[in-house]
Amino acid sequence: MSTPSVHASLEHLVWPSSRIAEAITVLARQLGRIPASRDASDLARARKGDEIDRTIASTATWLGLEAEPVEATYPDLNAVLSRAGPALLRLPGDGPSKFMVLARGGRKSIELVGPDLERHRVPLEQLGNVVVPCEEAPVRESVDQLLDQAEVQPARRRKARSAMLQERLADTVIGGFWLLRVPPRAGVWEQARAARLPRYLAGVCAAHTLAGLFGLASWWVIGRAALNGRLDPGWLLAWVLLLATLIPFQLLALWYQGLFSVAAGSLLKKRLLEGALRLHPDETRLQGSGHHLGRVIESEAVETLALRGGFLALISVIDLLLAALVLLAGAGRGLLLLFLMVWVMFAVHLGRRFFLQRRRWTRDRLQLSQDLVEKMIGHRTRLAQESPTRWYDGEDQALTTYLNRSQDVDRAAVKITILPRVWLAVALLGLAPTFLSGGGTIARIAISLGGILLAYRAMEVLREGFSFLADAAIAWEQIGSLFQAAARPEMLGDPRASAGNGHQAPTAPGAPLLDATDLVYQHPGRGEPVIRGVSLRIRSGERVVMRSPSGGGKSTLVSLLNGSRTSHSGKLLLGGLDRHSIGDEGWTRRIASAPQFNENHVFSETFAFNLLMGRRWPPAGADLDDAETICRELGLDELLERMPGGLLQMVGETGWQLSHGERSRLFIARALLQGGELVILDESFAALDPETLRRSLECALHRAPSLLVISHS
Repeated sequence: MSTPSVHASLEHLVWPSSRIAEAITVLARQLGRIPASRDASDLARARKGDEIDRTIASTATWLGLEAEPVEATYPDLNAVLSRAGPALLRLPGDGPSKFMVLARGGRKSIELVGPDLERHRVPLEQLGNVVVPCEEAPVRESVDQLLDQAEVQPARRRKARSAMLQERLADTVIGGFWLLRVPPRAGVWEQARAARLPRYLAGVCAAHTLAGLFGLASWWVIGRAALNGRLDPGWLLAWVLLLATLIPFQLLALWYQGLFSVAAGSLLKKRLLEGALRLHPDETRLQGSGHHLGRVIESEAVETLALRGGFLALISVIDLLLAALVLLAGAGRGLLLLFLMVWVMFAVHLGRRFFLQRRRWTRDRLQLSQDLVEKMIGHRTRLAQESPTRWYDGEDQALTTYLNRSQDVDRAAVKITILPRVWLAVALLGLAPTFLSGGGTIARIAISLGGILLAYRAMEVLREGFSFLADAAIAWEQIGSLFQAAARPEMLGDPRASAGNGHQAPTAPGAPLLDATDLVYQHPGRGEPVIRGVSLRIRSGERVVMRSPSGGGKSTLVSLLNGSRTSHSGKLLLGGLDRHSIGDEGWTRRIASAPQFNENHVFSETFAFNLLMGRRWPPAGADLDDAETICRELGLDELLERMPGGLLQMVGETGWQLSHGERSRLFIARALLQGGELVILDESFAALDPETLRRSLECALHRAPSLLVISHS
């Protein structure tokens, strides 16, 4: 690509929607996600509306990227654009959608990639004016007229115009941006490089090393002057200047450290969330609430303790290397260097023992916490059904074990605490023969003393870092499975198997929609399959009722059909294609299901979010209208009128409490609003009275293109 240049007009930089896949390919190559030889020009073509969103998301996923739609208020527009690259920007206006491809942001100018695949540098303000909706042009015209009437000087006109526009358009939200990022499921090193973690870490090391070197130089200057008896103003000025030079480098090290902490914390949270979403249902079902709460707590501990302990360990290593350099220049350098190496190895050994003791203690502590949470959640059940004589079984033994572990940890911590002080005494004893024999000059002895003190300070920092790193490593054992689960392979599907609108075309009425043959599934750790040789065919437009006794495997079959689980054998086709061709996202979009009541959840969010979480968020006006219409058809109109905020009312554990029947209808509405070709309702009508059941069933029959209802026989 050519060297970026400034252009007065941006018309030649506009991409049509028909080339959106090619534009995403260009950005994927920039991020190093695909080789230069790979081409995506034959992927699905975008059209308009929601189809463009799906096309961008599916194409980015197929190319190994994550497309994140974002919005910005008018005052924050330039700040968002300056940090947006690589990104797609949809231009406002009617007619076919048009885009601009942002390669790299900047404070004053940004790089755009044109349809000619060349890079062009454009002023940030000029691009900001282009992406602002056309409806805001009259506002800008009225501001210009007001400035003309006020006869504002040209030198102040630009700032005044910008301030007035930001005030008038403060509540204006501008959308149509897609940030392209490396997905959380990518390799750790790839994510770290995309987040610039190696650059920030190198900045911390360089800044702290330079600060240490300037600190040594300052003490060398003042020490040399003092030992030579020449404390004149020149030497003192040089000493002060060297000390003053430390401040910028120390501030720079803290700045890089902050950037690293923010980026690393964000990366960790995203990957843990991705890993949680990729856990198998059986992996979470077999663990209690206390275990999940413990994971949340430990994830915070990993971020805080690992970053703090890691930086302390890094700083101590740098200081130990500087101390070794100082000892090389002092008296008795061979013996003191040997002492330092042995002492570092001994410190690592004690740190390892402390880690093992701390890990055993933490496991007991977490087990006590998990047991306490489980007992608190089941407190009413225990009061009603468990004998009081058994309420405290095993508690004394558990507390005794915990006390013994605590004592072991305290003893190990004491050894690490006194380690720097013992080093100071041993190092001074190692220097004593040289001092008593007169084998070194006063200057070299002073240098050795400085190296000993510098190593002492480094060991104090290392001692503190050991504690943080040990706790972080222990906490990692609780969440490591989540972190690794994010890298599990995902069935992306092939966009080339889709129709031209970016997703697979709907199945023709009467044609086979879902075809299952000889499905077999066995729960982990079970001896016998819960599903064996099940075959099922549902045609487009059909309404099917499936009945069987409790424990017959109905819900497990539903999880196979909606993609939550994968069968061990058998064939499952959707619209004539298997899951590998359609992909996980395409499969879940076409099959919407409302799981059993005990497997569904009301999130502590707005009622609208709980309704539309499977459709699109943030919602458009049409989405909210559809949600309200379906809720009224399901008989939830009285609930909407009672809630002060209507669809925007907070619900869930910390909000408006919904009854059992209201929750059931919320789950039905959520499945219907997802827009799938097949809607599966698993015992969704069990908690409804006859009249409400009739209305809900009529709504489902009217709204669902194809319907599968699961009920008890």
